[in-house]
Amino acid sequence: MSTRTPDRPGRLRRVALPLGALLGVVAAAGVAVVALRATSGPECQGTLPLKIAVTPAIADVVRGAADDYQATQPVVDGKCVQVQVEARGAADVSNELPTAQINPPALWVPDSSMWAAETQRQAGDEGAEAPRLDILDSLASSPLVIAGSERAMSSLGWPIAPVTWAKVVDPSVSVTLSNPTTSTEGLATLAVIRAQLGNPDGTPKPELIGALLRVGRDALPSVRDAFGKVVQGEENAPVFTASEQSVLAANRAAASRRVVASYPKEGTIAFDYPVVRVSRLGEQAGTAQAADGFVRALRTPETARRFAEAGFRTPDGAAPGGWTNEKDGVRGDDVRVLKTPDPDQVSELLRTWGAVSLDTRMLAVLDVSGSMAEKMSNGQTRVEASREAALTALGMLPDTSEIGLWAFSTNKRPPNDWIELVPVGPLGEPIAGAPRRAQLQKGAGSLPALVGGGTALNDTALAAFRHMQKTYEPSKINSVTLFTDGSNDDISSIDLPALLATFKQEADPARPVPMIMVGLGADADMDALRQIAEATGGKAYQAMEPEDIRTVLLDAISQRRCRPNC
Repeated sequence: MSTRTPDRPGRLRRVALPLGALLGVVAAAGVAVVALRATSGPECQGTLPLKIAVTPAIADVVRGAADDYQATQPVVDGKCVQVQVEARGAADVSNELPTAQINPPALWVPDSSMWAAETQRQAGDEGAEAPRLDILDSLASSPLVIAGSERAMSSLGWPIAPVTWAKVVDPSVSVTLSNPTTSTEGLATLAVIRAQLGNPDGTPKPELIGALLRVGRDALPSVRDAFGKVVQGEENAPVFTASEQSVLAANRAAASRRVVASYPKEGTIAFDYPVVRVSRLGEQAGTAQAADGFVRALRTPETARRFAEAGFRTPDGAAPGGWTNEKDGVRGDDVRVLKTPDPDQVSELLRTWGAVSLDTRMLAVLDVSGSMAEKMSNGQTRVEASREAALTALGMLPDTSEIGLWAFSTNKRPPNDWIELVPVGPLGEPIAGAPRRAQLQKGAGSLPALVGGGTALNDTALAAFRHMQKTYEPSKINSVTLFTDGSNDDISSIDLPALLATFKQEADPARPVPMIMVGLGADADMDALRQIAEATGGKAYQAMEPEDIRTVLLDAISQRRCRPNC
């Protein structure tokens, strides 16, 4: 704090303050202003605020360093430095910094360099007016671990053997993921799963899409929610991922070991807490010098001690000597640390997540013409293989997804060639005495009994398109997925040129309904299916084997965000 000197207008000098005043905290926005505590010192011509944004887990440690720094009575260019420490999530700061023109922090300490590097790139794209980010060395580290109650973790082999990432993506294991767009735990988990199941070129494998759909069905806003389920003793609380330090902190707060951590043998990603210098055009003179001084305070032995006491490892991953933390649910084992994703990979991860987490509104349309009774290589008929793939995908989608089911062949319900088995609506919504999800399973089970007749492809495709466009829901991704093994053989139906012209005429960019056309086997008219898909902004696939059908569906799901402009 400071006071105005009566005989020297405009100047500030340091004065002695009682201890209570020194610990004052600005209540708004979680910003702690560290007061000047010296009893005497050089006079100052005003104050120089130094704003620091830090991830909440290290806020207390950084405030301790700010106290140490402030005790040195820092003065830059005649101004008294006043440190402001603000605890903010890395994702929030990352979203704001690239376009922050007014009062961005001079220093930022996120919990992962993934956010720092991605934000640095985004700021570079904004031009000279955007803040400049320089990523400096890390202050501490903490590995991402698989965590849960002792009961849940014991069922997966803990503590005899480490819980593996393979368990995290196992459909039989109850696992939840914190949202990767808002939490580093979620983003790091996504990166590890991508390393296990992704293609070398960065594109997602179908297995990755399937895993993300399963794990993300009940994604939580933050890892605190996952801890809460375990600490409160919720029955069957799912396994989740967290930093090692957060497990230790949660157990200390609960005064007992409620959560335990396992260190995957395949390796993991470390939270690395880099210091980021944020500079901008027009920042107050002396800010750079003040920031350099505070960074030195962040790297003192005393600050390192505070990090160790709070449960953090050193920047190179070593657990502090003398840790007695088995009772706190962590062990401080040596950990195999995987390479942190670069900005391109982070962007791809977030795009993939964005696609699979979008709410779906889809009409599934299945061919039940006579040829769908023909068998495929595994002995299943084509209609059975389609049904099984559709049910698999159905099981991965959340209850908020809106799905409907039609079957089609010639004269299925005159004058129409299609029959609505289940109307489009939320999977969790009751319909005819049962959830729509159950009714869809029942409807899919009835498909083999409906097989017969010809392939009324064109009229059905147009009817499905019009139905979804008429009932369009702007908050969801609206689409049609149509399975067929043949070509249009309904001579009374609209022909292909007229069908394509109709799509072109009726397509509405404000109400896009891309059609995903799936051709089953070698006899499917892929040329017609591609033209229909292209006319509606969709995509056509050919599935020669039963396992190809599931791959096709998962690929189509992964591309939902970019349709119809992929």
